[in-house]
Amino acid sequence: MTGISETFDTSDVRDLIAGYPLAWVTAPGHAPPSLLPLLGEYDAEGRLTHLLGHMGRRNPLHAQLVVAPSATILVNGPHGYVSPDHADRRDWGPTWNYAQLVIEAQVVFLANETDHALGALTFAMEGERWTPRELGSRYDGMAAAIIAFRAEVTSLSGRFKLGQDEAPDTFAAIVERHPDTALVSWMQRFARKRE
Repeated sequence: MTGISETFDTSDVRDLIAGYPLAWVTAPGHAPPSLLPLLGEYDAEGRLTHLLGHMGRRNPLHAQLVVAPSATILVNGPHGYVSPDHADRRDWGPTWNYAQLVIEAQVVFLANETDHALGALTFAMEGERWTPRELGSRYDGMAAAIIAFRAEVTSLSGRFKLGQDEAPDTFAAIVERHPDTALVSWMQRFARKRE
């Protein structure tokens, strides 16, 4: 797996999906893309194999994916504009740093796994603090309008443009001055890969 001027690994994929689970799901055809929360599923070596999610049964994307199950899933991680002020250099051109994944997948709808998908997502976001069943009688009506799906990953590519090509003093200035702590954390993560 390679990104812009830097190799990324299975832990980068796992952490990006876990940290930024709301992804664009698109499909060929006329259905508009949808932002949907997704959870990664991994094999014994840590490679992403599937994404578990759910969507409204009335979502036009549902009908499109029933007919043609190929989807492109776009995971947009931390991103931000980087100004010459952040670099502490007037002779430096501004840029945008970001991390992203593009995942091609085959989608299978799983009506019998909707409770599981909702529970897994809620647990990932809430832990033990809250469960969907606390909705009481409202839960069954809401769950009936939703269908779970599992997207089997057929290809994955990524771009992690996180200042890897900056001179050490410029990189250090950006890390010190940039206000987006999540972006800075990912920049530092990829800087450690070079050490």
